[in-house]
Amino acid sequence: MNYSAVESPTPFGRLLTAMVTPFNKAGGVDYSLAADLANYLVDQGSDGIVVCGTTGESPTLTWIEQQKMLETVRNALGTRAKVLAGTGSNSTSEAIAATKEAANSGADGALVVVPYYNKPPQEGLEAHFRSIANAAPKLPLMLYNIPGRTGCSISPSIVSKLMDCSNVVSFKAASGTTEEVTQLRTQCGPSLAVYSGDDALALPMLSVGAVGVVSVASHLVGPNLKKMIESYLKGKYSDALYLHEQLQPLFKALFATTNPIPVKAALEAISWSVGPPRSPLVSLNNEMREELMKILASLRLI
Repeated sequence: MNYSAVESPTPFGRLLTAMVTPFNKAGGVDYSLAADLANYLVDQGSDGIVVCGTTGESPTLTWIEQQKMLETVRNALGTRAKVLAGTGSNSTSEAIAATKEAANSGADGALVVVPYYNKPPQEGLEAHFRSIANAAPKLPLMLYNIPGRTGCSISPSIVSKLMDCSNVVSFKAASGTTEEVTQLRTQCGPSLAVYSGDDALALPMLSVGAVGVVSVASHLVGPNLKKMIESYLKGKYSDALYLHEQLQPLFKALFATTNPIPVKAALEAISWSVGPPRSPLVSLNNEMREELMKILASLRLI
């Protein structure tokens, strides 16, 4: 089957930011700053904001903190942008409860990661996601495959079986390969909106049928990413390629160590005092910081 990216739905827009969770000096969540940052990101071109995902440090946030983050960003943005909540867990019952709560709190969607650590077989993954979808049938879901963090990967054939759940509408592909997009489109057709989960692969994935990107770099270069996507969709491939290549050093630096360590350092450099990551993550080391600052300067961000 052959489909163009523009024929697939875009349930959450083209450019989504996986937003960091700001912390204050005492280590608590700075909800006021989170509201301000969300509005800034939308001003910079984001169509949607994902709270409490990988970049939002969900593993070290309590469920209460995650719920308040969602409510804060939802209230701050109103109808300006879509808001998705990270509601995944390696416990099906916990993921169900979090997804239902997100639906009740006005989320536009839920980002549901493949269960981590316990490494369920494919049959278990199908049962897990089906249970979540059935528990909140009116809330659109974005399945999230990131095997580098979870230790297992959901197969496109299992995703195709889940397409009979009307709220399974999108997929965040973060396996590090464009082949995943092709397999998903072959198995699921164009009704599944596939988003790149990797800034460096956003343009290559668009070329094989993805509809957009869930981005980390958009904290810093949202307008550039928006222009790259729009240029590609308008057939201005040289312009899109130029932006893709120009931003590669930044993409690389933002993942030189565990996300969100570098992006939090970069935000501090552009005067967003989001605080360091929570332990066991640590602040960016001096060598990586120096390289990151050079790249930010070359892009005239500092």
